[in-house]
Order: sequence, then structure tokens, then C-alpha cells
Amino acid sequence: MKYLNHLAILLLTSATTMNAQISESVTQYDIITLGGGCFWCTEAVFERLEGVHSVVSGYMGGTVENPTYQQVTTGETGHAEVIQVAFDPAVITLDRLLEWFWVAHDPTTLNRQGADVGTQYRSVIFYRDDAQRAVAEASKQSAQKKSRRPIVTEISPAGPFYKAEDYHQDYFKRNQMAPYCQVVIRPKLDKLGLAE
Repeated sequence: MKYLNHLAILLLTSATTMNAQISESVTQYDIITLGGGCFWCTEAVFERLEGVHSVVSGYMGGTVENPTYQQVTTGETGHAEVIQVAFDPAVITLDRLLEWFWVAHDPTTLNRQGADVGTQYRSVIFYRDDAQRAVAEASKQSAQKKSRRPIVTEISPAGPFYKAEDYHQDYFKRNQMAPYCQVVIRPKLDKLGLAE
């Protein structure tokens, strides 16, 4: 009986330690949500940055719950195509992440990135708290000093994030030979020095 009690305490302690480790590993990441045109492009860029734990393509900023890609592409739901980036701030700061954001797309074109036109392709930073908002605003001011044209990027509070359909996730990784990947995404990665 004494052995069983000791074993139960040992198992409980191990479970508690394991839960604490899992909790710690989850909370070590910060999350920021960014819109910079087609999420296939921005996802491909941010997945290559050291300190980025995960990048999930999705939709934010609209009025329809659980929107589909077909609904979002009409421009009538108000959503933007976005990526939700989980990153380790001990490895890459939000400020540094946003430096990549400004060069990964054109923040001076309103509701447009290249051939993609509509409010769903708008440039936007969705912040989660006042600290993120302050970093985003300072980063935008810094980027504006380097830009010849006005930056039109929105800085807005984060709302519900809706993960995009599975076929949008890791799009470049899974479709590197597709025409869009060859003509649009690969040249962008080459230009940014992120090609593998």
C-alpha cells in the first residue's frame, strides 16, 4: 500500500511537471497577425525567419463568422487575408518581425498587392495589446521615413481569427512548381535573400 501511494505521488508529480513544461512551451511565443496581400506570399516569407515558430494563413477583420475563401474573395465580408505568426521574442523581436513585414509587400498601395485587388488584400497589422500597438505605430513611422510614398497600412485591434482552408496552409512548400509560386513567390524570396 505504501508503495502504491508513493507511485501515485510520483505519477502526479510527473504529470504536474509535464503540464508545466507544456504550458511554458506554449506561452514562450508571442502572436501577431499581419495582412500583406495574398497570404501565400507572406506565409512563405515569414516561415523562413529564425525565431518564428509557426505561420497560419487565415482571415481577420470582417463581419462574417467562419468565412470561406470564396466569401472573402468577393470583398464583401470585410476580412483581410492574413497570417498569424507565433514567434519567440527571445530570438526575434516584434520590431524586427515588422521590419520584414514592410519589405515583404508594398505597404503604399491601398487594397492592392500586384495583380491582387480588393480590401481582402489590404495592408494591415492586427495588434493584440497596447504594447504591440505601440511597437506597430513606431515601426510604421520608421518605415515611412524610408518610403517615398505614403504608407497606407492599417493598425487595428485583433478580432476573431479564422484559419483558412487546409489547401492554403504551407502553400509554397507544397506547390513550389505551380505557376503562381514560380512567377510571384519565388522571385520575392530571391529578392529578400530567403530562397532555399
